[in-house]
Amino acid sequence: PVKRAKDAMHVSEDVIRVGVSPLTPPQIFVELWPKIQKLYPDMKFKLITFENTSENAREILANLGQNIDVVAGVFDESLLELRGRAGVGICNEPFCVAGAIHQRLDDMKNETLMIMQRGWSSNGDKLRDDIIENYPEIKLSDFDLYNIDVFNRCENNQELLLAFKGWESVHPLIRIKSVDWDYTMPYGLLYSKEPSAKVKKLVKAIEKVK
Repeated sequence: PVKRAKDAMHVSEDVIRVGVSPLTPPQIFVELWPKIQKLYPDMKFKLITFENTSENAREILANLGQNIDVVAGVFDESLLELRGRAGVGICNEPFCVAGAIHQRLDDMKNETLMIMQRGWSSNGDKLRDDIIENYPEIKLSDFDLYNIDVFNRCENNQELLLAFKGWESVHPLIRIKSVDWDYTMPYGLLYSKEPSAKVKKLVKAIEKVK
């Protein structure tokens, strides 16, 4: 009985609780997981779903390590500083444009582009400044959080939305198109600035295999 209890404790200690939602899908682990498991065979993952609301976003990011250990998503240094979190990058994701299925996405002139409010990320702000300076015919409309409501607004109002390819399954009536520009965001895992031993192990594994 003592041995079984220790074994159960060991497994529990190596279970990484991953927060998932339509905008934070767990696909990031699909390619990495086999490589991570080779390094740490005992490491396991548990998916914990949540809804993308302003309250949830603030609470989850502020309390990473309590009920949820890591969340996959885009971030840069300014976003990490704003949220008081740490992050390990896996790849760079280009900013894309999303729109309704039957909407033209190859010409943004005289269109409204929904974009995260200034200060959300330095990478996003650089793109914003480029559009303001060089493409004044594009009207920018700010919002404060990526969630389903934003995608509904994009589809219902025939507006464009700054988005990422990984969000193609968020809304069935929205399609996402690449744009010929050099603006990207790091994509990876966000975690507490004071991570647990199991999260440190995961971060170490990702840095080795990415």
